[in-house]
Amino acid sequence: MAKLAKSEIQAIFSKRMLITLLHGFSSGVPLLLVGSTLQAWMSQAKVDLTVIGIFTLVGLPYTLKFLWAPLLDRYATPFLGRRRGWLVIAQVLLMLAIGFMGLTDPAEQTWRLASLAFLVSFLGATQDILIDAYRREILPERELGLGSALYVIGYRVATLITGGIALVISMNMPWPKVYGLMACLIFLGIVATVLSDEPKSAAKAPSTLRESVIEPFLEFFRRSGTRSAMIVLVFILVYKVGDSMASAMTMPYYLEIGYSREHVGWIVKSFGMLFLIVGALTGGFMVFKIGIVRSLWIMGILQAASTACFPLLQLATIPAPAAADPNTGVVPLLQFSFADTYILLLGGVIAFENITAAMGTSAFIAFMGSMTNTRYTATQYALLTSLMAVPRVVLAAPTGWMAKTMGWPAFFIFCALIALPGLLLIPHLKKGK
Repeated sequence: MAKLAKSEIQAIFSKRMLITLLHGFSSGVPLLLVGSTLQAWMSQAKVDLTVIGIFTLVGLPYTLKFLWAPLLDRYATPFLGRRRGWLVIAQVLLMLAIGFMGLTDPAEQTWRLASLAFLVSFLGATQDILIDAYRREILPERELGLGSALYVIGYRVATLITGGIALVISMNMPWPKVYGLMACLIFLGIVATVLSDEPKSAAKAPSTLRESVIEPFLEFFRRSGTRSAMIVLVFILVYKVGDSMASAMTMPYYLEIGYSREHVGWIVKSFGMLFLIVGALTGGFMVFKIGIVRSLWIMGILQAASTACFPLLQLATIPAPAAADPNTGVVPLLQFSFADTYILLLGGVIAFENITAAMGTSAFIAFMGSMTNTRYTATQYALLTSLMAVPRVVLAAPTGWMAKTMGWPAFFIFCALIALPGLLLIPHLKKGK
């Protein structure tokens, strides 16, 4: 056992693990900058709630990345190798696109902002494809679990910065500078890519477009059978639909009912991050102890229950945020305590929601991994994760209109109930597998 512990310590401090951690960080930077952080900026700029909801469509590339993933397998760049060459190109362009987003006025240049946000999503999705493939190829089989954990840690730290910390510093820094600062974070990923080693994968690159594009899809349906494969795909599409629809509107909801950007930054993003980590670890342990299918049942029910708790936040009386100093223009940080009812209520709802969402994601990712063939992991996993992103992007587009029409309490109850179709498909997954 002592020898095993020593080897694990050596693995943790190896160069490939440091690269994995930094790649996870780089992968986590773009998502919230075209998601909840962008929603906060648009809300502050008084952009219509319906438009904010429609803006979730800029994340469409995350649902379609399987379309160009095979091309990244098939073709190589003339420098740095097949994986690192494409990756450094995507990262440099991503850093520039995020910076240009910050130079756009959400109220006056809405369409330009939408175009740039879409570009950021495309480049972010491309980066994800390449990082997932690189991680799979660079790590020995026995280190994949450790590498995945470090990747997730890096990813979560990045979302903490681009979500929570970005909101807090936006109180005393204009949004263009905030986005410029966030763009610079991608530089860590670029350094990691340049200094890393190209994977020496045993599998050869596909020799034809048919081999890289068609075969992974045909194999998936041949292995499972058409009916069972379709059940799997529909389940992946709908399992987290309610959670995704609710998440699309939580930022405008917090701000509209009276919570400040500081509340959201420190409690929702920073404090909530702790419970995301707790939830992920708990979910992973449950999958190990009781299996994937039973975990999907339990965690799906808990996800729906946590979504139904959001209307409780309107029961609290929230004090007005502090005004800016007339002499300096600086907004003082709001002093609050967890003894305050409205803070305690927000913290409780966020803790419950983050724990259950992370638990559900752990089981969900484990299920998707079990559905892939290691020969075609990159393309098949891109297909499954693209389907997973559909609710967050496409089905979340009308959520702003729904919230305005239904009212916040009814909207969140609806999001909780719409999780039922996914739960009803779970008994058929045993047959599907």
